[in-house]
Amino acid sequence: MTAAFIFPGQGSQRPGMGEPWVADPGWSLVERAGDVLGRDLERLLLDADDEELRSTQNAQVSTYLVSLLAWQAVLPQDVAVVAGHSLGELTALVAGGVLTSHDGLDLVVARGKAMLAATEAAPGAMAAVLGLADAEVERVCAGIEQVWPANFNAPEHVVISGTVAGVEAASATCREAGARRVLPLPVGGAFHTPLMAPARKTLDVAVASVPYARPEVPVLSAVDALPYRDDPRSAAATLSRQLTAPVRWRQVLEALPAYGVDTVVELGPGGVLTALVKRTLPGMRAVSVAAPADVEQLRRSRT
Repeated sequence: MTAAFIFPGQGSQRPGMGEPWVADPGWSLVERAGDVLGRDLERLLLDADDEELRSTQNAQVSTYLVSLLAWQAVLPQDVAVVAGHSLGELTALVAGGVLTSHDGLDLVVARGKAMLAATEAAPGAMAAVLGLADAEVERVCAGIEQVWPANFNAPEHVVISGTVAGVEAASATCREAGARRVLPLPVGGAFHTPLMAPARKTLDVAVASVPYARPEVPVLSAVDALPYRDDPRSAAATLSRQLTAPVRWRQVLEALPAYGVDTVVELGPGGVLTALVKRTLPGMRAVSVAAPADVEQLRRSRT
């Protein structure tokens, strides 16, 4: 098996998603992270409800931790390439040896705070457009102020983002243009658009404060579907740029076969990315690891 590891972002979190991992030896990671942040992260992963987890900061730190638990559990496993969707790119950098888990946690917290502040200063909205070609969604957004394509997730699956008025107008136009469905997303910010510029400016300081090691395996950035270079300044700039640039996830997935990948393993809650793999790369084996039982199943499949 030649594997790619992929890591989910905000929106994949679920109440109780830490429960399967409590007895796992890796759970001490959560305890240590809670000590560092001075927060009861165990309660967040075990008892928080949908509303509490929907908060940008809670969603990001909880998803990051559960993804790390899943990653630690599948080791040792040879991997050809790693990548992450939005927030998941930080987890991928840890898996790729570029960041330590501690520095990754610091950046997750800084990123969440910066995005929350930008959202509170200028509320926004996002919506998933299904059944319309990328180019058509781009055309719609180009004709309406303050709305942009934010996630190119899979064929005919694009998320738009911007002001509330901009997203509402673009959603209506996409429906008129023949979109099969347009689904508002439960977020309050215009993520991955120029409206996140204040958050990017804040994050610039945080990403410049941590060390970056040489990648042990290729880490693809969803900003451009290219691997991170062995260049700390470039890595920091890419992480900041991610806040205002669209997530080119479809391009990331389409790049995986060039690395000899025959199995894509999603590590973390939700299983959302596994579904996107199946839509984008028909015939590619896609596996979701969200609990220890999934790890055992993955190991059995390798023998």
